[in-house]
Amino acid sequence: MKEFKGRVVTPGTCTAEAVVTKQGFNTLASMQTALQFGDKKTKCGDQNNPDINGLPLCGKALCLPQTIGSTTGGLVLYCANAMGRQPACMLFANHIDSLAAAGAVLADVWVEGSTMPVVDCLGDEFLDYVKTGMTVTVKEGGIVTVE
Repeated sequence: MKEFKGRVVTPGTCTAEAVVTKQGFNTLASMQTALQFGDKKTKCGDQNNPDINGLPLCGKALCLPQTIGSTTGGLVLYCANAMGRQPACMLFANHIDSLAAAGAVLADVWVEGSTMPVVDCLGDEFLDYVKTGMTVTVKEGGIVTVE
């Protein structure tokens, strides 16, 4: 087990199975089709991201360096939360971008009962250590443990 400390973007705690990508996460390409067509597991639909394409994202600890792509990324995150199909948490090795932060914060404030802890600035060592299938726990104060 290893512990990492990051910066809290949206608060909360959770324990979930990790889904890890080493490349930028295109929120629109990854989640749009699943959200449009009722995929309750929100399987990643980004064929350009072989790390996670086809893997379920709903209820998982999404571990990523940063988000990339469309300016609708924040809205897609908000909608996933509103539909109850969001990742259990999002854990960024780098600083979160403003669009992903907006979607996470708006969902945290506006979607009653929805929680999706988001922690950024976990560092490259975090992304090198965590592997898909490992158990990740987000604790108060931006503490993330991986086992």
